[in-house]
Amino acid sequence: MSTDKITVLLNWHATAYHAPIFLAKALGYFEEEGIKVAILEPNDPSDVTELIGTGYGQLGAKAMIHTIAGKARGFPIKSIGTLMDEPFTGALYLKGSGVSQDFTSLKGKRLGYVGEFGKIQIDELTKYYGMKPEDYTSVRCGMNISKALIEGKIDAGIGLENIQQVELEEWCKANGRPASDVGMMRIDELAELGCCCFCSILLIDWIDAHPTETAAFMKAVKRGADYMFADPIAAWAKYCDSKFDRSFNYMSRDLANVMRDWKKVTNYCKRLGIVGSDFKMNMTNEFLDWKLEDQDAIDGELKQTEMVCKQRGIAQSGGVLAIAGKIPVPV
Repeated sequence: MSTDKITVLLNWHATAYHAPIFLAKALGYFEEEGIKVAILEPNDPSDVTELIGTGYGQLGAKAMIHTIAGKARGFPIKSIGTLMDEPFTGALYLKGSGVSQDFTSLKGKRLGYVGEFGKIQIDELTKYYGMKPEDYTSVRCGMNISKALIEGKIDAGIGLENIQQVELEEWCKANGRPASDVGMMRIDELAELGCCCFCSILLIDWIDAHPTETAAFMKAVKRGADYMFADPIAAWAKYCDSKFDRSFNYMSRDLANVMRDWKKVTNYCKRLGIVGSDFKMNMTNEFLDWKLEDQDAIDGELKQTEMVCKQRGIAQSGGVLAIAGKIPVPV
């Protein structure tokens, strides 16, 4: 086996849902599987798909919608697994800004987004709710949605419940405001969609030439995930991140791509005009040689309803870490 390093580009700065990758590195699992791995963070998350697709890295992490869009643009990329399963994504806002759970409250407001496809989503959603482009101002914020909201540069911004919402809640508590001052309008509900998964993506030519290394990478990351689920306290000690508790329930236990979600998001991309009607899904589970969960036996809508209750409880009382007394219970 080649000893050349595999370059892995993250979709964001290092954060809680990357834990299985970093645990695989810290615990020596990559080396035990016979590969060397370099983990890199992007300056601009929008660069990752293009960098992987043009051969400047072998593997990377990116949201499902970007993986689909990348293929539609001619980049030879494919998802080989999922890190985080259906995290709630939506338009975040601070109470008192004039924005509410009514999406039309965004009329006349500044709406922040991360990158190109976030802008496409915003434009489609606003049109769906009867708004015209001149009815709102879209602001590209990159990885700084929370910062832009706090500084008053935008009135709402697209973010994740377990990342940007946590950052905003922590800011509220530090400034004498209740965490409940942070609101979210979920995109899966607004767009009648179902949430997106976060997936590993890669260069197809590299897979074809290195199937053993590809399988070794996924096996090492699966070992990192197993370690995290078996002992979340020890995992957190190696990978301290205040968002770990809120990300824990979203993390995929088997790293599998879920066909139900891929169908939902692929159809959504067709609706957005990102891909054509004849688009074929660019995903595989062929490098996962362990038993996978039977996703056909899972009611997706019921799962999301249960997740809402779980996440609300964690926000109010803490999760696996607070239960063990390792971090303070949220106040």
